[in-house]
Amino acid sequence: MKNFIETIKNIWSIEELRNRILTTLGLLLIFRIGSYVVIPGVNSDVLASTSSASGGGIADLLSMFTGGAFSRASIFALGIMPYISASIIMQLAGIAIPPIQKMQKEGESGRKKLNQYTRFLTIIICVLQAPSYIFTTIDPAARPQSAFWLTTAVILLTTGCLFVMWLGERITDKGIGNGISLLIMIGIISSLPFAFFQELVARVDNGGLVIFIVEIVALLLVIAMTIMIIQGTRKIPVQYARKMAGGGTRAVSGARQYIPLKVNSSGVMPIIFAQAIMFVPLYIAQATGTQSGILVELANFGGFWYNLLFATMIILFTYFYTAIMVNPTQMADDMKRNGGFIPGVKPGKSTADYLDNMLSKLTLPGSIFLAFIAILPAIAMLFGVKQQFSIFFGGTSLLIMVGVVLDTLQQIESHLLSRHYDGLMKTGKIAGKNPAFGMAS
Repeated sequence: MKNFIETIKNIWSIEELRNRILTTLGLLLIFRIGSYVVIPGVNSDVLASTSSASGGGIADLLSMFTGGAFSRASIFALGIMPYISASIIMQLAGIAIPPIQKMQKEGESGRKKLNQYTRFLTIIICVLQAPSYIFTTIDPAARPQSAFWLTTAVILLTTGCLFVMWLGERITDKGIGNGISLLIMIGIISSLPFAFFQELVARVDNGGLVIFIVEIVALLLVIAMTIMIIQGTRKIPVQYARKMAGGGTRAVSGARQYIPLKVNSSGVMPIIFAQAIMFVPLYIAQATGTQSGILVELANFGGFWYNLLFATMIILFTYFYTAIMVNPTQMADDMKRNGGFIPGVKPGKSTADYLDNMLSKLTLPGSIFLAFIAILPAIAMLFGVKQQFSIFFGGTSLLIMVGVVLDTLQQIESHLLSRHYDGLMKTGKIAGKNPAFGMAS
């Protein structure tokens, strides 16, 4: 405890880190305040009564991702999901459209162009999605019926999404952690206390306090496994050739280093992207007024087809993002250029093939485990856990919360270690080595 307090003092003593943390907290506070600002003209009392009568399903999940703004008809009701959907489209377009592929390879200038195109696409998605949200989510009795109000509401919802996007970018640039992920996480956490106490009261009333304790223990075990899979790495040994020192008079033996290949190299982005796509059937079903069929099945949070498609997309997105984030060919070329080699493997193409094969072996179990964690809420609901609490029992919410917290802690850790302070953990490293498996946990 003493070391932890000392670490907090060290964090506060670093002016840059202190300013970044305060900036992040301030921008997150603005996001939370904005989620309670209702679209002008909407009757909050009527909306609350109709929402409570028709709540449930994946709509509750979408409301959780926006910090409740979706169900409150807030100016931030669309949240950050349109921007994420636009990012998905741009990433997929980079595979098939040569000009976008070229921009992806142009470095910083290409990244700025892609970001600008993503913002324009976000506006288009918002303009298309906002009317659907208004007509299908806000009860006619709770809103004006004029065309002027509809136009202003669409403009407000679009502007609200763009403002949330700007907040996320400001957090990433001027704050600490990934801004987009933090905004999603803060929306998720905001509903955790209510869901926790609702589950507790329900269990106590039914004489099932022991069952509630079992649920909490199981949840802690899931969190521990999630941390292991997110932090897990496989260290590939790399030997560097001998170098001449002292003006070429003596040879210095090459150092032995390691390439840490993560079990989950893509982080939480596959889960966020897959979840964004899973909201599409809900939007279409609402827009068309569909009450049955495949769209309704895919919008059923606890349904078989929803969870099957969700798990499949997580696995595919994990491979997709791993291929984007990790380039074995470039790693092999850099290693060869610096005189390094993997013992027993020829430099060049053989090394690239070896790294690619090792990465595939790591990504497969990692992606399957992520998919399993993502569908745990549906399994928990089968055992009688209420939906509001089951969302935190594994699932997208848990994966995002754990991943974002670990990523933010690692950034704080980097600031501390770069100034020769002890890190947040006793070892100075968030990820420790598990000698039995050669993995960090």
